[in-house]
Amino acid sequence: MGRHSRMLAPFFVAFAASSAKGRVLDVGCGTGHLALELARNHGFTSIEALDLSDSYIAYAKAREADSRINFQTADACNIPFADNTFDLTLSMLVLAFIPEPQRAIHEMVRVTRPGGTVSACMWDLRGGLVFGRMFWDTAAVLDAKAAYLRAKALSRPITRQGGIAGELKHAGLQNVQETALTITMNFANFRDFWTPLDGGDGMFATYVAAFDVNKRQFKKALRLAYLDGSPDGPRTYFASAWAARGTRPR
Repeated sequence: MGRHSRMLAPFFVAFAASSAKGRVLDVGCGTGHLALELARNHGFTSIEALDLSDSYIAYAKAREADSRINFQTADACNIPFADNTFDLTLSMLVLAFIPEPQRAIHEMVRVTRPGGTVSACMWDLRGGLVFGRMFWDTAAVLDAKAAYLRAKALSRPITRQGGIAGELKHAGLQNVQETALTITMNFANFRDFWTPLDGGDGMFATYVAAFDVNKRQFKKALRLAYLDGSPDGPRTYFASAWAARGTRPR
């Protein structure tokens, strides 16, 4: 998902932080795409970025980065900063993968100063991520376990319209606004589509690595879905995420 989150980051920042300045926190920063996009805004005096994965943080630190960015390993449900520290707190494409997303959101609100902004976004896994539906719908035909995993992934309320916005309101934020952010996922050919799925990292690749039936059979079926009656070559699929932002009361 790295190249696609990099494409989404500018749209998310434009929605969540078009006029923000001061101190900012990136919760669940992954390999650093959002933090690096935030660094393009010189109004931010510091950018703290945290993730639970040591390997992601190590990769992020190794990238050429702005001196204002500080990457560190930390838990989104136990953010290691004092109350009222940040002017802006963001989370991109991670809340659905946190066991207690409500707790993470409350932590994001806690460390944001009164009058500051809290914002998050997640892929619309059920209706807005064409690539994801191709994957899970194909797997579910071949593997009963995949049908269960598909239902588990696609039924998460935090990924649906109103999901993040509802949680921000429940956490006490005001002036909550929601929007859909849409990018295109571009693939050169089926090999380009498949290779990240065979890498062992991420939700989709983890399933492929543990596929209970016949991995070759699954790859063949997924290739047919990708080809959709046409020769192998470039494909473009839409990908939409629901984003919401709110203001901490003064």
